[in-house]
Amino acid sequence: MTTICIDAMGGDREPKVVLEGIAAALEADDELSVLVAGNEDVVVPFCAKHERARALVTTQTIEMGEHPTEAIRAKKDSSIVRGLAAVHAGEADGFFSAGSTGAIFAAATFGVGRIRGIKRPAIACPVPGLDGRHSVLLDMGANADVRPDMLVQFAHMGRAYSRITLGVEDPKVALLSNGSEDTKGSEAVVAEHEALAKAGGDTWFAGNCEGTDILTGRFDVIVTDGFAGNIAVKTIEGTAKYILAEVKRATQESKRALLGAGLLKPSLKRVAAGLSGDEYGGAALLGVKAPVFIGHGATSVDAVKHGTLACAAAVRGELVDKIARAVAADQ
Repeated sequence: MTTICIDAMGGDREPKVVLEGIAAALEADDELSVLVAGNEDVVVPFCAKHERARALVTTQTIEMGEHPTEAIRAKKDSSIVRGLAAVHAGEADGFFSAGSTGAIFAAATFGVGRIRGIKRPAIACPVPGLDGRHSVLLDMGANADVRPDMLVQFAHMGRAYSRITLGVEDPKVALLSNGSEDTKGSEAVVAEHEALAKAGGDTWFAGNCEGTDILTGRFDVIVTDGFAGNIAVKTIEGTAKYILAEVKRATQESKRALLGAGLLKPSLKRVAAGLSGDEYGGAALLGVKAPVFIGHGATSVDAVKHGTLACAAAVRGELVDKIARAVAADQ
């Protein structure tokens, strides 16, 4: 039985949404058990109704706007801190939350600990591409400044995650830059290219890629620093929102546009779902000693379900061990 700890208090929506997602995950996976962290009036009644659910009663909640490091120090009985402490203590195999990304990152780094040899954990998420192919993009915001050796570690972590999550046998890695030529990019990017070429050679490093390549599916893994990665992801999300808003506006201007939008609605919903990352459980925090998955703040029942199942799949796929072996072999 695989046990995942889930933060019932995480996210912008009411805990009911998280609880419904947990119930859906339990129904989908007979070998799954859950440890549900949160306020007593939220988690105890839920767990009493589900045989494979146990309550972890907490008294504090870290809000989205709080300073991450200060919050985990001040709120030691929060669902995020206590949930990750339970993972560290062996009470659960992995953790999922749609709460504050910064707080989860800090609590996991200090509470669960980094894999030996990992310099910085990174946030990764599959992004959709053409012909149904997905790419793993990392780092999505955990590390604004990185060294070339960290990018090499990101590549190893992304390759391991691609194998387990997307089933890619031999993932190829590209470095995000402002041109495909080896010499393109800032001094930092050029140095990162040299380090990746030395580590991956002709085996798994495919060279530079541009922002226009992120959603093509040409590369299995795309690595960058958290500053550029976060901007890239939020640009994609903003573009998607703009297009959907413009389609909605156009439908209000003519009956013909309204009819066309009605026909396209199922397809537009699929596109939006693919860009959200919810299908693969949100983002994964790679580099810590247990699988940790982070959902969107505006989470949904399906997102919680998929996040819980993705975390369980990472446990069963031995994601942490595979990352540890890959990093050790490169040192």
